Amino acid sequence: AKASPPTANRQLLTMGSAVPTPAKPPVRVLISGAAGQIGYSLIPMLLSGRALGEDQPIDLVLLDIPPCKDKLEGVCMEVQDCGFGLLRSLTPTVDGKTAFEGCDLCILVGGFPRRPGMLRADLLKKNGGIFSAMGKAIGSSASPNVKVVVVANPANTNCLIAALNAEGVPKQNFSCLTRLDMNRSKGLIVSRFGLSSANDVKNVMIWGNHSKTQYPDITEAQIKRDGEWTSVPTVATDEDMKYFKGDFIKTVQQRGAAVLKARGFSSAASAANAVIDHIKSLYQGTAPGEHVAMGVWSNGNPYGIADGIFYSFPCTCKDGKWSIVPGVTCSDESKELMKATEKELLEEKKEALP
Repeated sequence: AKASPPTANRQLLTMGSAVPTPAKPPVRVLISGAAGQIGYSLIPMLLSGRALGEDQPIDLVLLDIPPCKDKLEGVCMEVQDCGFGLLRSLTPTVDGKTAFEGCDLCILVGGFPRRPGMLRADLLKKNGGIFSAMGKAIGSSASPNVKVVVVANPANTNCLIAALNAEGVPKQNFSCLTRLDMNRSKGLIVSRFGLSSANDVKNVMIWGNHSKTQYPDITEAQIKRDGEWTSVPTVATDEDMKYFKGDFIKTVQQRGAAVLKARGFSSAASAANAVIDHIKSLYQGTAPGEHVAMGVWSNGNPYGIADGIFYSFPCTCKDGKWSIVPGVTCSDESKELMKATEKELLEEKKEALP
């Protein structure tokens, strides 16, 4: 009788002559403020593969301040206990000078929180010192192509300070989080029109600052009904449009404060989820016909917004780079709201920078 082929040969016969795909090199990702609530929510979402890809290994660096060292160790225990398949290495540290070495992606969640009675100027100056130091560390030791996403508030101006201090890193490699505002807007639109899910809403725009002056704009927004995408302004009733120009804007602007009042803590899970969405768009690209909200470097923008600030625009992404969507029609009312949030950002810049 003919002998059966050895095990190795049987595997080859089964698999054919296909060559296994080599594993991707790990991406070195740093999360600052990693022991905080947003960081705690963000870590498992990141290591699930949703942001960078389900086949993308990660070397994870978790940075926090020295008083949080024990909490950080506890977080690391939990990360280890989860057994994430994409995690290649885990480095906890409280040394902000060396933490950024070789990092490809820095997610800056940690910052100084605003306390009762604290003036905005004081908050800006306090965070100015933190983010200038992180910017310098990024410029001196991170990967030459590092991408930086700023989450800590005031996010736009913290992003500006870090970018200005990161010598040799293009400003275009920095961005700040306004995706949370976009996601909040989508949720309200789902409710307003009785849609199945947030997947049935796209192209909501957030203009300006991640603050109470931001302008959530449904001019380009679309909803999906019966498998077809339709412009929100074309299906909205007069009552709907009154809502979108009034309570809708106010609700999005004040949603963070409402969450804080209701649960006693700032937004954490929703903020972490928005960070993942932001990174996924940046690294994996936006779908054709879709744009997302990102706070980006304003130089050369097509909407008459001042250069030299990080301002939220509608953006498309491809191959790790963003582009501001041109050609959005802005009414006089929209322009007024866009300029109001620009004014706040210019004031913050003046207060934050010496």
